[in-house]
Amino acid sequence: MEPIQESVPDDSGGMPPPAASPAAPVRSRQMLPPKGSCWYCEKPLDNVRRFCDKECADAFDEEKEYTR
Repeated sequence: MEPIQESVPDDSGGMPPPAASPAAPVRSRQMLPPKGSCWYCEKPLDNVRRFCDKECADAFDEEKEYTR
């Protein structure tokens, strides 16, 4: 005899999971083209990275939030 799987109704109402909301700033950062320097402090970088460290990336997001 096989086990019975009960289905539990999804009560999210079609809403995305809560973890999707904090990812929005990351997506906007990823849309920035690499330019050879940090988008926040202008420190020279390779042609792949957009920010020199997490502090600059977070500061960029914070500044962008206030200048909307």
